Amino acid sequence: MKQVGLLAAGCQPWNNDVCAASGNRFAYCSTLAIYIYKLDHYNEFKLEAIMSEHKKTITALSWNPNDPDVFASTGADNQVIIWNIAKQKVIACLGNTNAVPNSVGWVLSDKETVAYVSGCGPLYIWNYRTNGSITNYKDTHNFTSDVTKFRLHSKKIGRMVFGHADGSISIFNKGQRPSKHVLRPEAIDGCEDNDPVMDLEWDPLSLDYLLVVHIHSGVRLIDCESLNVITVFQLPNSATSIQTLAWIPTAPGMFATGDSHHGIIRFWTVSNPAPISSINLKKTGFHCLRVFSASSTENSEDNPETTGFISSTSKALDTNTPVDTSSQYTLPPGHALCTFLDGGVGLYNFAKRSWDFLRDMGHVETIFECQFKPDNADLLATASFDGTIKVWDVNTMKCEFASHGNEGVIYSISWAPADLNCIAASTSKNGAFIWDMNKNKIIHRYQEHKGGVYCVAWNHLDSRKIATCGSDGYCIIRNVDGSGVQRYKHSSCVFGCDWSTNNKDMIATGTEEGKVHVYYTATTSNQPIKVFTGHTAKIFRVKWSPLREGILCSGSDDGTIRIWDYTQDFCVNVLNGHTAPVRGLLWNLEIPYLLLSGSWDYAIRVWDTRDGACIDVALDHGADVYGLTSHYSRPMTLASCSRDSTVRIWSLSDIIASVQMKIIAKRPWKEIINSPVCISEHSMTVGCEPLLSGRLTRDIKFKIDQSKGTIQYDVILKWFSELFMIPNGCKNLWELVSIVNGEDDILLSQDYDKGILHTKHLLKYKASDAQQLQLAKLSQYRRLGGSRSCEEKLREAAHIHIKLGNISTYCELMIQLDEWEKALSIAPAISMQYWSSLVKRRGEYLCRQDNDECIPYFIATNHLQELTDYFCKHGRLNDAVCVAQAAVEGAFQELSVNNEQISSLPNGVAGPSEDQLRILTDAVDKLAFWHFQDGSPVRSACCHLSIGDIKKALSKLMRGNELELVVSIGSALKSPDATPFVSMAIKLLSRRCERLKKWDLAIDLLKTIPDNRLDLIKVCARCQGSSSEINHCHQQCGLPDMDECLSLAEEFKSKGNLMEFVKYCLLSSSPELALEVAMPELKDKLKSPTIHLDSVAPLVDLLSCIRKCRLKRLKNAQLRTELLIISAYVGALKAFQNQYDDVVIPMLQHARNLMGKYTVDVGITDERILAEITAISVCSNSSVLKSDNKSATATAKNQTDYKVLLDRVSQSETLVEPGCYLVTGSQFPSHSDVHISILTDKRIQGASFFLGDSVSAMSINEALMWATCNSFSPLATGDTINPF
Repeated sequence: MKQVGLLAAGCQPWNNDVCAASGNRFAYCSTLAIYIYKLDHYNEFKLEAIMSEHKKTITALSWNPNDPDVFASTGADNQVIIWNIAKQKVIACLGNTNAVPNSVGWVLSDKETVAYVSGCGPLYIWNYRTNGSITNYKDTHNFTSDVTKFRLHSKKIGRMVFGHADGSISIFNKGQRPSKHVLRPEAIDGCEDNDPVMDLEWDPLSLDYLLVVHIHSGVRLIDCESLNVITVFQLPNSATSIQTLAWIPTAPGMFATGDSHHGIIRFWTVSNPAPISSINLKKTGFHCLRVFSASSTENSEDNPETTGFISSTSKALDTNTPVDTSSQYTLPPGHALCTFLDGGVGLYNFAKRSWDFLRDMGHVETIFECQFKPDNADLLATASFDGTIKVWDVNTMKCEFASHGNEGVIYSISWAPADLNCIAASTSKNGAFIWDMNKNKIIHRYQEHKGGVYCVAWNHLDSRKIATCGSDGYCIIRNVDGSGVQRYKHSSCVFGCDWSTNNKDMIATGTEEGKVHVYYTATTSNQPIKVFTGHTAKIFRVKWSPLREGILCSGSDDGTIRIWDYTQDFCVNVLNGHTAPVRGLLWNLEIPYLLLSGSWDYAIRVWDTRDGACIDVALDHGADVYGLTSHYSRPMTLASCSRDSTVRIWSLSDIIASVQMKIIAKRPWKEIINSPVCISEHSMTVGCEPLLSGRLTRDIKFKIDQSKGTIQYDVILKWFSELFMIPNGCKNLWELVSIVNGEDDILLSQDYDKGILHTKHLLKYKASDAQQLQLAKLSQYRRLGGSRSCEEKLREAAHIHIKLGNISTYCELMIQLDEWEKALSIAPAISMQYWSSLVKRRGEYLCRQDNDECIPYFIATNHLQELTDYFCKHGRLNDAVCVAQAAVEGAFQELSVNNEQISSLPNGVAGPSEDQLRILTDAVDKLAFWHFQDGSPVRSACCHLSIGDIKKALSKLMRGNELELVVSIGSALKSPDATPFVSMAIKLLSRRCERLKKWDLAIDLLKTIPDNRLDLIKVCARCQGSSSEINHCHQQCGLPDMDECLSLAEEFKSKGNLMEFVKYCLLSSSPELALEVAMPELKDKLKSPTIHLDSVAPLVDLLSCIRKCRLKRLKNAQLRTELLIISAYVGALKAFQNQYDDVVIPMLQHARNLMGKYTVDVGITDERILAEITAISVCSNSSVLKSDNKSATATAKNQTDYKVLLDRVSQSETLVEPGCYLVTGSQFPSHSDVHISILTDKRIQGASFFLGDSVSAMSINEALMWATCNSFSPLATGDTINPF
């Protein structure tokens, strides 16, 4: 399984200190997980880690001010946890705090000591490093009111303040008597409630000043030394209340506040009681606010292409522009980390006055269920403990629909069949209901159960029927309108129910006593027709197989999954592997024996139910896995949800990789697709290759049969590609392919405009967007008091129009927005006549308003009659005379207007200029670069295809290891530019077959490409097996048998043809002879420090194909060592050429290490390699390569060495554009065991690739780059590395 998508949670609104920031990181927490984002060297905030060790609600978190890698969190599980973010693990845990801590901070005098408080105190002090005893801080017990928040002073040791629920504060100073419960605000007329302290912060530039926020009394500045209130800050009106505040570190004496009822951030200075600026960021109120100044740890100059984009892993797309009510005020630099009462979280950039990050909606509690919409694989519904249902677009991870909530815990959901746009849900306290997604209202509610309803199932074969089951022991079936109720009584709670996918009247239930009941609803009997026993604990979920009639499974708290055969009344298999209760269950919709399960042990397991083998495990979730789902049109894409409040998207394609390669290799359909009539017994035989058996495959096979051989194979590849594709831009990519191929636009899907548009459609679709925005009229806004302001919509429309070159429309929209200055400054670009007409309109408008500002406008346009009339109207006759006289004397000249007609052609020319084309290409390249480094090679390829750049598009797919997609897309494009990419991808897919020991399939793949002789020789040379098996491969490739190859090798040796000699030696029974002859020549060539890569790389590549079993058993160990060193050195040159920055220096260092360990002469000296490493480190522009030598200055020798290196690789042209590999999903954080890269000694982000010892690991991106340049493992055992 490969993770390809991640939907992070929102921020919880339950507790106060739920977000924090430090240096180049910020963090926020949902109910059970902490999300840490880090500013990377692209100046983007990326999700770095998800921490989820707390078993109950997280109550507070605080960053260590002395160590940016460490922070503390507290929880309702009575734990204080100390985290190391760089290592992504818990470094200390205080297991029992007796009471729930509600605030935590770091002691100034000791960077390894934290303080926390609960209820009315006391304050506890704990040194986590020594794990010493917990001490009480003197006099901090017996407060008369609960502590809402406390703050330790950041500069004065021993000074701290506590805020209380009664509105008072308590101040402590080391060596002084504390001041408890002082400075409580005066009661406000008409308000009998307490006025609790909501937030408080010490002035970072003062030892004595403190800001305190009260829900009713607002903000006060307090002198804690004299216990005086210095300033009570004035709120705009009595309805305004402040929830949170933060000092702005880049502006002394300045702070920001967040309103409690509206998402307004206000800016204040301590010298002014009134706010100096305010910005409306969001509809809902603030919950928490932190301000920090983030700076990248990397030198941004090393990345000139970056333009401040924000990662898709960290932002919700299409965020609205905040409304700034005081744009004239210049805000100080910095970021505001904002969390809101609806769970939203965002990062507001003061300098840009815009969001850098905004997750507008997100679950903040456990997500119990997720389900794809039956008629739309792009829409995924989720149900949560927070009482809401949300529907997400899995392409953008944006919430499209959300229920109002307040339904208690929602345990289960089930979509209505087809396109009914309704969801049935079961709840903890409000029974079950049906929610209409489009109307956003509940249209039916069912209250038959007494107690919680644990599961709901809509019958997809009979859309009239809905089943529910609950704590009262009943499974109840009714019609959608609530009629026709049938009750099936069980002797214990019923947790799961599922309708058969083959029989509309059959339903299965799972009970607390561990039994599976099967009912036939078409009869009047309320007794089960089958009861299966075997589980030793409650059954939480049951699932019928969609492909095998009569087969169902059940998951239990006993940690097992049982497969039942309804037709034979027995348990077919028991799946053991989970170490905790099983929750999620999902049958694959194409492979009949494939089953997936999720558990409280945080694992998702993939099972072969034929023999009960677990064939894959994913540990990326940080907590219990509850829901699993897939869609028939994307059967190899899986979604999962968890107690960590995340939704993750997975690809299962790697599990059945052989099927995809059989399709590409044009194997017979019987080896790929099951019988369309029934699932064959052969396909269910243990060890049999997987056969596609689902609805989508049957549809494809039907179309193939109907065509009777008239359909081109690239069309078939496209059909199957859609079967395996993930929701990450693949659909968009195929639509762009159709446009590049010149197909009719009418074939484009309705949601084409949601993706990356081809440039020929860009203006049309953007203009349409602008017209939609213009439908919002200001009058409607004022009449309805609109939710999202119409000014915002019109401004967005104007910005679109100006980018499209619709200048007049832009000007008119600016006038509607009363921003005349902008309209007038742009108007001359149309004509001076148009500008004059606007100036006159502005003057007339101001004249009607009796505003003297009309005077210069009338003068500028020589409308003197209107001006004198204005003066006369206001009794200013002297002024009127003065202007009239000035006109007589020629002071105002007639305005000269250019009457030339603007060309109807774009830019007034017949076609775009070279500069315009260059600008467009540069812009597209930058956008593609951003998508790629954001972990989306498919969307990056879409960018390039939008301007028809096939080479760059396929290069991005190659660098993302999307090999099957390269073959399918490249074949469909039918362009000479695509052919070499298709061949290259097939060669690498052949390598994948080798890893799977499918040598025949590897050969069949290579036979589909031209000029394949050398590649076939390499496959046979690497083939592992007996002599007969190897000779069989030779026969398949049209090559002589092993004995004949040895004779041919001797013949070529005598002719002096080294390359042919090596080829046939490697194919023979004595491949080591190739090393004995070729190594001396290689060493001689490498002695020259200026030897070009092209003169040695082909021979090294060929020698690297030697069968590893023969290489490892080689009697002459020196030859093996020499080959490993030379392969590493030449591989490093290839990596340098391809700009594989992550592996260049590790590969050179690997060669040095081998040379230091073994005394061998390979023509390269240790000093030479060290000099090259130094030259690369100090001269390269790459931040990765010079990360350890940022301050080093390049000497003349360094520069000379670096130039020589460039010359040695510069003459070679590579097919794929230079740049590192970045596989989809490799940037996502996981919760699996920590793995450290053998190359960098850093924690691996995303998937790990394990080497031959099954312990050493590297990231999948590192492995791909290493293997592309050097076939041998970095373990130096002689084993090869094959991550393709």
